[in-house]
Formats: sequence, structure tokens, C-alpha cells
Amino acid sequence: MQVYDPLGLYQPADRSRQPLRARWNPTDPDNGRPRSPQREAKKQSALGRFVSDYGWRAYALPVLLAITVLVVVDAVRTGPIPPPSDPGFGALSPKVAQSGIIGAPPGDGKFPADLPLGALPEGGEYVERAAGTWHVVPGTSAQVGAGTERVFRYTVEVEDGIDTTPFGGDIAVAKMVETTLANPKSWTNDPKFGFQRIDAGPADFRLSLTSRESTRAACGFEIPIDSSCYNADLDRVVLSEVRWVRGALAFDGDIGSYRQYLINHEVGHAIGYHGHQPCETDGGLAPIMMQQTFGTRNNDIALLDPHGVVPPDGKTCRFNPWPYPRG
Repeated sequence: MQVYDPLGLYQPADRSRQPLRARWNPTDPDNGRPRSPQREAKKQSALGRFVSDYGWRAYALPVLLAITVLVVVDAVRTGPIPPPSDPGFGALSPKVAQSGIIGAPPGDGKFPADLPLGALPEGGEYVERAAGTWHVVPGTSAQVGAGTERVFRYTVEVEDGIDTTPFGGDIAVAKMVETTLANPKSWTNDPKFGFQRIDAGPADFRLSLTSRESTRAACGFEIPIDSSCYNADLDRVVLSEVRWVRGALAFDGDIGSYRQYLINHEVGHAIGYHGHQPCETDGGLAPIMMQQTFGTRNNDIALLDPHGVVPPDGKTCRFNPWPYPRG
């Protein structure tokens, strides 16, 4: 900017009050800009020259170095952060149950009058009472899973009188069962277990889609909550058709995920995981052997069964249909 005195004569600008400017690379040549004679004459130490050349950067570098050292020390002290693990599913019984009802609803059948989470969601039609007999859905599969200790052979059956057309027919039900158990997130993730679907001959258990009243008869007692179970006396994994159609309010997932949960949970009882599990980690995935039909909050399940294995500790889990959700 040109400056003129009161007489209109040009005066060179006074640059003594101009803001300081730092070059992007202080070590670049001055590109012809003359240095002050006083600065040329003054001798500086190496540190002084460094500060003079790099300006504010000279103060920032030690701070950044100190922060880096602190981060490295903290990482070494605490160690690597382990990846999240799968939720547990309790102890495996040394023997598969040969009798009794496994996984019946909690408690003694005396429930509070208000059970909002046990209520059915809105949805499709279901059968209140069917014939009490079942037919095998035709179809077989190759063995899935290593089965180093046990290979379970199973059938898929539908109670006579249930119309499966609204949800794809008998074949769709069987395919859901078969593909769920073949999924690497299911029980075959453990090499001890193998599964093979059959449609003739002796089976270790029968996965049976069952009407409301037949389910209640097979699972123990008259209850106000629709549930499923494993009845070892009948070698039957009883899958509630009501729940297959409607799902559960407490299970905050889609109906397909709920059906996968239903299969994996009840098959878990059939292969030896006889107990139920509480929510382990607040905000984590629910264990597959948690009764997610009744709730994914420990307090809700404890309300149904105050003397059971689930403590009213306030923990809440997220729905999970798989024994090994991380595959």
C-alpha cells in the first residue's frame, strides 16, 4: 500500500507494525529478500537458530512428542483391546436329557396379571387347537458340522390341522430349520456337534411346529404366556406356531430372526444346554439360552421367576438369535 505525506509526497510504508509472517518451509532460501544487517551480525546458538527458523513450530514439536510418548506408554501398559466375545450359554450337560420337559416357562405357573412382554404382538392368524398328531415334512440333508462327539439326526414336522400356506408352506418351515442349523453362527460352530435332517427312520429329536393348545399340553401346564420347549419324553422340540407367526414383543428383531432364535434356543435344550441364562453384559448381545421370548431385561424375567437363575440386576441385552453371533 502506498503512503503519502500531507504535502502529497510518496513515503515508503512503515512495516514495523505489520503482522509477522511465517514461511511454510522456513529453511527455503529467502528468494532475494535482504536480511537485516543487525540479524546478520548477531550470532545465535543452534537452539536459537532453530527457534528463529521454525517459529511456533519449535514449541509445538516437544508438546506433540510428549503426547505421543504418553499414548505409547498407556497402550503398552493396558495391552491390546481384545475383540468382543460371544455371549455364553451355560454348562453343557454330560448327558442329553432322556425324560422330562426342558425349557418350560419360568416359575410355577402363577404369573402376575399384567404381562405386557408376554403378550402376543399383532400379526397373522394362528391355530388355537389342531389334531395333536404330526406329519413329517419330506426332505433330507447332508451332515453339517464336524460332529466329533455327537451327530444329531432330526426330522421337521408340522401338526396336522395347521395351514402353513400363509408363511410359505411346510417346505418353507423345513428350509428355515435346516438353514438355521447349518449356519456357522449356530451350534455347528462347536466341532463337537453335527446335524443331519432325515425324513424316515429313528430320529434323535423332532422339530415340530405345534398349535397353541398342543404346545401348552406338551410344555407342562396351562400358562398365560405362549412358549416353546423341548419335551424329552416325546423326543420333540415343540415350536409354538403362535410364536412362529407373531414373534415376541420383547424380541426387538424381525420375524425371521425370531424364528432363528426359536430354533436355536430349543435345539440348545435338546443337545444338552438344559439351563437358562441371564443377560451377562449390559448393552451386549443376549445369550441364546436367555428366554428372549419373555424379555431381554433381567428384571422382566426375574419378575416371572423371582427364585430363578436370573437376578433383578437391571442389565438389559440386545436381541440375538445365534449361539455364536460373530461366527
